[in-house]
Amino acid sequence: MKQSASMSRQLDPALVGALADSPLEEGRRGRGSAYNHRRDAAIRPILQAIHDGRSILVTAHARPDGDAVGSVLACGMMLEQLGKQATMAFSDRVPLIYRWLPCAQSIQHWQRVDGDFDLVILLECDGIERSRLKGLEGRRLINIDHHTSGRNFAHLNWIDTDACAVAEQVFTLARTAEVRITPEMATCLYMAVLTDTGSFCYEGTDTHTFSLAHELVRLGACPPRIAQDVYFSNPMSKMLLLGAALANLRRDGRIAWLWVTTSDMERTNAAEEDCEGIVNYAIGIAGVEVAVFLRELPDHRVRLSLRSKGAVNVASVAESLGGGGHENASGCTLPGPMPAASDSILARLRTLF
Repeated sequence: MKQSASMSRQLDPALVGALADSPLEEGRRGRGSAYNHRRDAAIRPILQAIHDGRSILVTAHARPDGDAVGSVLACGMMLEQLGKQATMAFSDRVPLIYRWLPCAQSIQHWQRVDGDFDLVILLECDGIERSRLKGLEGRRLINIDHHTSGRNFAHLNWIDTDACAVAEQVFTLARTAEVRITPEMATCLYMAVLTDTGSFCYEGTDTHTFSLAHELVRLGACPPRIAQDVYFSNPMSKMLLLGAALANLRRDGRIAWLWVTTSDMERTNAAEEDCEGIVNYAIGIAGVEVAVFLRELPDHRVRLSLRSKGAVNVASVAESLGGGGHENASGCTLPGPMPAASDSILARLRTLF
């Protein structure tokens, strides 16, 4: 991103304090003083570290989703307003459906982190391995996460499982630092909240979630345009892959599952990002409480996306298999072949009903 000298400024630690009154802050107060105290105690040393740094890298997990992309972009914009040299990078390319976002072209595609960075901010990672970026070892790290599988692996850690998305945490960080939330930042953050709440469908979506969305719209996000760009701009390859997956759709009582093979991926000319959201067609079946989408990888392992309507905590299921995520939206990877992976996850899910 090109830094604007007129907008950049150094953070004065003496100015870091309570958030300004807003409908969103009213929702925060409803979470209780203990929550606010924990949040403030986590934020202050993070802002101090940002103040002390000059060159800062912002990244997130491999195979970035909407929350990762939108939050990294907004965080990078915040840092530039604070006068920092901000660099944004992923180990995977930004998915096509998010490349329209402001400054998305500034996110770099790296396999290794080289060069001098005073600080690295990792969003939505339970360890440096989750980013799939080499060269993070030994660097000063800040970990910001909202997943129940979050771990305190960095020098500074802020894990808030009450946050609807890591975008909410970035918003809070920016507000506490008294950064101006620009329309571009609001657009990135609204998109992140929209996608990470399943279009406001997941459990935990409440008045606070909508207060945050309201605030972001007030600050310049345009809901119709964002929804159209995310949900109605899919490549043909994704539609063809969806057809292949739906041809494999199966149901057993309150469980539904569907899958694609490497052959399906090749035949439809699909990219990895085209798999995103396919599992929602299975969880959308009336009477189904948990759904699984299985994708065969080139090395014959099988990647799972799990969804729940609330009866099953799929985060705990994914964590027991080496993955993680939200209570209603999680993922993991199992050894292949596909029939063995399918039998394994279905056997585990059947014990929960």
